[in-house]
Amino acid sequence: MTCVPLDAKAEGSHKDEGGGREQTKNGDKVDCIDIYKQLAFDHPLLKDHKLQRKPSFQKSSMKNLATKPNFKLEKVKCPKGSIPVRRTTKEDLIREKQLLNMSIFVKDIPGVHLAELALSSKFSPYYGVRGYNSVYNPPVSKGQISLSHVWVQNGPINSNNKITFGWQVSPDLYGDNKTHIYASWTKDNFHKTGCYNVRCPGFVQTNVEFYLGGDVGDISSYGGPVFDSIYYITMDPETKNWWIHTTGEDIGYYPAKIFSNLTSADKVGWGGRTLTRHGSPSPQMGSGHFPDKNLYHACYFRTIYFENASRIKYGPKRYQTEKYVDKPKCYDLTYYGNVHGIGGYMLQFGGPGGKCDD
Repeated sequence: MTCVPLDAKAEGSHKDEGGGREQTKNGDKVDCIDIYKQLAFDHPLLKDHKLQRKPSFQKSSMKNLATKPNFKLEKVKCPKGSIPVRRTTKEDLIREKQLLNMSIFVKDIPGVHLAELALSSKFSPYYGVRGYNSVYNPPVSKGQISLSHVWVQNGPINSNNKITFGWQVSPDLYGDNKTHIYASWTKDNFHKTGCYNVRCPGFVQTNVEFYLGGDVGDISSYGGPVFDSIYYITMDPETKNWWIHTTGEDIGYYPAKIFSNLTSADKVGWGGRTLTRHGSPSPQMGSGHFPDKNLYHACYFRTIYFENASRIKYGPKRYQTEKYVDKPKCYDLTYYGNVHGIGGYMLQFGGPGGKCDD
């Protein structure tokens, strides 16, 4: 699709206030924003920020991502000098604020459940995390979220700095039951800072065709076919900005300046989470099935790696990992280590959900 440019600050690119607008084949309403007028630069710490168009590690690091993704995001053709941004209405922002108040990323909140594998802080610091993740569309109702992600974090619980990147289903965030690519950030465990995608100043988008919040399109089915793509968070060794990468594309970065304690990560991880209203049944996670080592059944992360201080990529050894599954009757996770072949260092996670708190 093609759209016309819109002045983000003059017209309110993330509010329902007119301007250049188009609709993608998947139904997303998208605005084309001047790359220098995107919402990120409204952040008080980014007033004098110099846009980094490409990561400094582009040539040496990305060429190693040899496996091609087998699902596609819809491209948007914006005029030169502008970027596509999924439109956000005032109602979207209100619903998002309510969801962040009971944040899915705070595991001790009632209604939040998880099945995640993390690398222990004993072996930190970490500078990157990646893995090929199968994409599903678990059935989700209003007031619920089901997601899969990679993440990096640092700091104590009340001032936790964190970036997450993956896919999620959330009718409240997107107004539909589709699977969307997403990212989030915070520097205080979502007490006062942070948001999803580009709904607050912070994330700097550099990609001129792909955008956060987009419909992922191809969805896996139990028994096949299975569609997956890489999700990759890594720190630029020169600028210290945290870049996110998928489907062979750099989407953009979180500037180092917006964080208080993320010069490196003391934990990184992979897995899934769900959220539901307290007392309500929880939605499915992943494919809705428990791990069984069959790539065509449960949701997986394959060829997972982390980066150390030398920016060398390693597959996690079992002794380096910590498993977090709070409701094993609803969800589970199994880390298989190195299964070789297409799987590499692999884990599966997910489950049917249900009445997890009974």
